[in-house]
Amino acid sequence: MNLNDVIDRSLELTVVPSFTRIGPGARSRLFDWTPVESLDMQGRVVAVTGATSGLGLAAARQLASCGATAILIGRNEDRLSEAVNEIVERGGSASGVVADLGELEQVRGAADEIADRADRLDALIHNAGALTADRRENDAGVEMTVASQIDGPFLLTTLLLDRLAATPPGRVVTVSSGGMYTAPLTVRHLEMGDDYDGTTQYARVKRAQVTLNELWAERIDPAAVVFHAMHPGWADTPGVTTSLPVFARVMGPLLRTPDEGADTMVWLAGADAPLHSSGDFWLDRRVRPIHRLPSTRRSDTAERRARLWERCVRVTGADVPGDPAGGRSEA
Repeated sequence: MNLNDVIDRSLELTVVPSFTRIGPGARSRLFDWTPVESLDMQGRVVAVTGATSGLGLAAARQLASCGATAILIGRNEDRLSEAVNEIVERGGSASGVVADLGELEQVRGAADEIADRADRLDALIHNAGALTADRRENDAGVEMTVASQIDGPFLLTTLLLDRLAATPPGRVVTVSSGGMYTAPLTVRHLEMGDDYDGTTQYARVKRAQVTLNELWAERIDPAAVVFHAMHPGWADTPGVTTSLPVFARVMGPLLRTPDEGADTMVWLAGADAPLHSSGDFWLDRRVRPIHRLPSTRRSDTAERRARLWERCVRVTGADVPGDPAGGRSEA
């Protein structure tokens, strides 16, 4: 391990410098980052969920500036049109698809629209997600954080696998959160009920996302599609300001810009290095461990992993090609 690796490891262990804007500021110099704007993505098509503000919009802008055609997926048609028009006015190529990732019928419609619109899909970035104070359910009665950040992305990935594999290797990038480090893996209690706490629910979902990223990588040939998860650090976005106002106020000067938070997801979608592996978890263009606490490591059992996958198949009705869990109905 060289000196730069030692410094990086020290930053990672201290959490606050790692997750704030200090992290990318230091690491970009330590490892001589090539700016994402220099990536050549001409001819590529990338879909980004949650793309009307914050990290998703920053990523869509960066992708378009690299020459990619960005397909923005968002819930609000007016905000989606505004984001698409902004990118087009800057000289980029972009279009919008209206869908709420928490409603599976809308996810199916979005997948059909993307498949009809593009004969290739080079990357799919799962960025949509919010931390909400109050418990909400989708039309099927599933808690909305779980529905929009687990079930919707699982189904959308399944429905677009053929498009992603059409120009191999395609890429799937899942935006998780450092908050997942506090949460054990759970399936039975993945959806919170009367004990609902927005921060805890969010952390449980983010833990499940990282696990599912690894499970997808185990099941899908990396020559066809590679899977990666990442966390963006602590960024100054409307979501953070709304859901964690005290945190945003205290940490304000140290929060990353949306562009800094989006850097690794764009890099994972366009650079060559991420094609050399599948199933990894990244921060600032470096692979990171998925556990910091013994309690979360103990929870990460083969049985729970299998149950999580089977739950996703059952709830979404997804038929993953070649998956032995496909079509199972048991929990």
